[in-house]
Amino acid sequence: MKKLTLTALSGLLFSLSAQAQVTIEAPWVRATVLQQRVTGGYMQITSAQDARLVEARSPLVGMIEIHEMKMDGDVMQMRAIDGLDLPAGKRVELKPNGYHLMLFKLKKIIKDGESVPLTLIVEDKDKKRSEVQVTAIAKPLTASR
Repeated sequence: MKKLTLTALSGLLFSLSAQAQVTIEAPWVRATVLQQRVTGGYMQITSAQDARLVEARSPLVGMIEIHEMKMDGDVMQMRAIDGLDLPAGKRVELKPNGYHLMLFKLKKIIKDGESVPLTLIVEDKDKKRSEVQVTAIAKPLTASR
């Protein structure tokens, strides 16, 4: 029993230290209107060590994808990517018209000022995953930051 408790505690400590390695700043999502089933999520992520954002979840949506938006000549392209590198010590910005989270199959309208819980899944160089809990605030449709 003592060994089981020690193992559980060490797992908890590892999980907490992994979370402390990733800092999230200014998380927000775009508020929605009636019948809208998709929106975007934005934030700044800094990891203390090389890592990769590989997944995101929220109880308010059916699915979240990590997306890249870029210009190809005069055409704006958006596509899902399998992950986003988080180089050690460098801020990675998820923003409109760049990398961002796409929240699909919204279960309700997200109103301006509302809190949206997100769980980010970050993978380190050894492929160990940790969860980072984030509360994003909904901003008006016209917000750009």
